[in-house]
Parts: sequence; structure tokens; C-alpha cells
Amino acid sequence: MTPSTTHLGKDLVGLEPLSGDQIRSILDTAEPFKEISERAIKKVPVLRGKTIVNLFFEPSTRTRVSFEFAEKRLSADTVNISSSGSSVVKGETLVDTARNLEAMKIDMVVMRHGSSGAAKFLAERIPSNVINAGDGRHEHPTQGLLDMLTIRDHRGRIDGLKVCIVGDVLHSRVARSNIYGLLKLGAEVAVCGPRTLLPVGIEELGVHVFRRVEEAIEWADVLNILRLQLERMEGGYVPSLREYNRVFGVSRARLAAASREILILHPGPMNRGVEIDSDVADGPHSVILNQVTNGVAVRMAVLYLLAGGRPESAEAAKTGGEA
Repeated sequence: MTPSTTHLGKDLVGLEPLSGDQIRSILDTAEPFKEISERAIKKVPVLRGKTIVNLFFEPSTRTRVSFEFAEKRLSADTVNISSSGSSVVKGETLVDTARNLEAMKIDMVVMRHGSSGAAKFLAERIPSNVINAGDGRHEHPTQGLLDMLTIRDHRGRIDGLKVCIVGDVLHSRVARSNIYGLLKLGAEVAVCGPRTLLPVGIEELGVHVFRRVEEAIEWADVLNILRLQLERMEGGYVPSLREYNRVFGVSRARLAAASREILILHPGPMNRGVEIDSDVADGPHSVILNQVTNGVAVRMAVLYLLAGGRPESAEAAKTGGEA
């Protein structure tokens, strides 16, 4: 791999535009950063002097806190802004908000927004680096990256694995980032859920479609289970939560019938007893908390690379050496 094939450019707005080499470069860069979170003093001076704005127009716990941890562990100065605490509530546009922040000489913006394409829209209009922390139904690239890192950690590879995304694919930006990234790294990808929760034409992305969760479990090496995004539904997608669990819920009994041990992922937050039973979420094949841990390392890697760091220098950077 040459630097030209792995360089990310100015922004990270999605995994669809990236090559397999670029995605592997991010995952490889995240590996040495994992160790920083295990130290007594969890900090290196890699981004000292950089100012990063976390601009969240939708509620978030895991993603926002994970980015903040990543930024602080790299010694960046951070500012957190939510839509309720910004001038957006007074009618200010997204671009005017960002340009006013730019006037304060910031370096990066991490943004979550309810509109698909918002991150790309902003990235094209300001010189600061923009990282998409989730935009509408479009993508959530760092979640896709941490999912892939977790799979690689536990299976040793991604190429050739069978990964099925189960649940509310229609409303899921996580599903799209996983599909784009996993396919580029050589995995076979499938989706499974009610017809009402699968996008029309999803097969055109190169994925298999299962209508029964039992078939998906029999096929898969990895299940990435998505929650029902009730806040994005106006009703009519499923008869009831109880019925959804009965037909599509991932339970210990269903997993016991599989011919292989299946790795269990979930991007959170979980609806226990709906898409996933507690004895699966807390069971021996669940790597859900590993996903959370890997999220910090992946986001550190993305911040480092967009700031000009080189993948081959990440090992030195974690000790405070040259980036």
C-alpha cells in the first residue's frame, strides 16, 4: 500500500467513498491506540494545540462520549455543542453556525445530524476537517469501523466471513456503513428483517436477504443486531414489540440450533427482550462491550489520520513520538 492509496483526505463522511486499503489503514492505525486506554495516564500529546468541536444535533451518549474520550486522550482541546444549546434553535443555519465556529479558529468538527448528507454538505463549505458521527439514514462510518475492528479482533480476519445484519435496516445508518465496509474487506454480507424494515432494492448493494432469522443464524459467522428505531417510525412497521421478538428476536434457543458459534454484535442502545434477549447480550459470544472499547481507539485513529498522521507512525505516536 502506498500513501496515496491509504490517505483519507480532508474528511470522513462515509465508508462508501473509501477503498478497502483506506479502511484497513484506519483499522491498523487503531491497533496501537488501544493500549493508551489501558494506561494509568490515558493521554498522549498527538493533537496538542488542535481544537475540535463536537456538534451534535441529535441525542447521543456512546458516540459523543467516545469521541470526547478519543479527543482528550490525544490531548486536543474540545468544545461540545448540542442543538438545544446552540443558535440553531434561534433559526441560525448549519453553515452559519459552522462558519462562526471557524472564525474562532477551530481545526475539526465532529457532527451528528438528522438529515442525510449533512456532513458532506458541511465538509464542502468549511476548511476544517469534518467527521460524520451519523447523518440521517445515510452513514455512521466510525460505528462501521469499530464493528469491523471488533470482528477482526475476535475472528482474526474479515475476508471470507459471513456477516448478517438483523433488524431495522431501513432506518439504520449503521447498517449502510457496515455493508459498504465489510464488502470492501471481502466479507459476505446479508440482511434479515421484516419486509417493512428492509429498504426496497437492498439486494443491489450486493447483499443476501433472509426473511427468517433462523435461516440467517444458520448461514452466519457473525450477527450484527440492530434495534428498532421507534423514534423514526410513525407506526405500522411491526404489529407489536412482542410480536417482533417472537419472530425476529435473537434468543439463546435460536443460537443453540446453529451449526457454528456465532459472534454477537449490537451497536446500542439495546432494546432487551425485543431484538435481543438478555442471555444473548450478556452471553459468552457477545462482544458488545468490546465494541464500545474499540470505538475509542477507532475514533483516535480517525482523528490522528485526518490531522495528518501517518499509519506507519501510529506506534511512535502512542508514546508521544513523531506523528
